[in-house]
Amino acid sequence: MKIKVTADSTCDLTAELVEKYDITIVPLTVNVAGGSYKDGAEITPDELYAKIEACGQLGSTAAVNIQDYLDVFGAFLKDYDAIVHFTISSEMSACYQNACLAAQELGNVYVVDSRNLSTGIGHLVLDACGMAAAGMDAADIHKALEEKREKLDVSFVVSTLDYLRRGGRCTALAAMGANILKLHPCIFVKDGAMGVGKKYRGKMTDCLAAYVRDRLGDISTVDTRRIFITDSGISEECRTAAEKTVRELADFQEIIHTRAGCTVSCHCGPGTLGILFYRK
Repeated sequence: MKIKVTADSTCDLTAELVEKYDITIVPLTVNVAGGSYKDGAEITPDELYAKIEACGQLGSTAAVNIQDYLDVFGAFLKDYDAIVHFTISSEMSACYQNACLAAQELGNVYVVDSRNLSTGIGHLVLDACGMAAAGMDAADIHKALEEKREKLDVSFVVSTLDYLRRGGRCTALAAMGANILKLHPCIFVKDGAMGVGKKYRGKMTDCLAAYVRDRLGDISTVDTRRIFITDSGISEECRTAAEKTVRELADFQEIIHTRAGCTVSCHCGPGTLGILFYRK
């Protein structure tokens, strides 16, 4: 069975991984400074930040529409027996709903609701590529990954609450207090939605080291085959602090650094970093 793996741009995989595994990325739309752009194809996170700062207004993102899914899926079904597609959590976007509607019209498209974001989705996408290469059929891949998604541990620490405040996701008072106290909250994904966890205080490098220690916790529960360290634009010092702590705590077979795309960056702003891995 010849299977094509596709994913929304929210999976935040590197261009090298996308090329290596022949993954097709379907971009969400980013609206900023009066313009609309395809995430990753027509705008980068750094360009997004520049536009936001220039106009003084936060950007927004829009789900992939049904017609775009029909165009992408329809084209690949001419050469493939089936498609396995991954979307950001259905709790966070209409992408899953729209992809399912397109899939129902075309047939032989299996849509996986990742119930996650960023490289939490990326883990599932890479696993799907491995399963397809091993000869699994699309229905079995779909079922297996709906089970594996429940083992994902996805979280990140934000440097500033300003973007979340401007997007209406926290109050101005909370943002001001966090900035004054130098608080950096941990945002985690549970049951397909984001929640606020422990708040770290002080220098960002120290906060990230403490965050990594907290998230990895009991290493005996961690699947050490692969971990993503994903950021939305952060200093090399912070990246190094996070990776150094990861390496001190666990011997992962793969440690992959990626840069978050415009969807995560639009809502969290620069200076955000997360570790994303599986539990056993």
